[in-house]
Amino acid sequence: MCLGVPARIVAILDAERMLATAEILGERREVNLSCIADPGGTLSDEVGRWVLIHVGFAVSRVDETDAQITLDMLRQVGEAEDELGDLKAALLA
Repeated sequence: MCLGVPARIVAILDAERMLATAEILGERREVNLSCIADPGGTLSDEVGRWVLIHVGFAVSRVDETDAQITLDMLRQVGEAEDELGDLKAALLA
């Protein structure tokens, strides 16, 4: 199963190599924009846009509302995993 994580492009690092900085849940990561770059366009147009990131590549653009819904679900999964871990630790103590 593949998982694309929504992120917002916040800066272009190296236009020639199509590298940008994306923010994912408050963390910043270097990502490659070659899969979504428009031929003849400029990468600076991508700043502020939401994309799905998979293994360091922006694989598609997404709507901000859809991105926020997905991020909320990922946060809920993380919280549930934390609660299960706490429960398991308490049971094994």
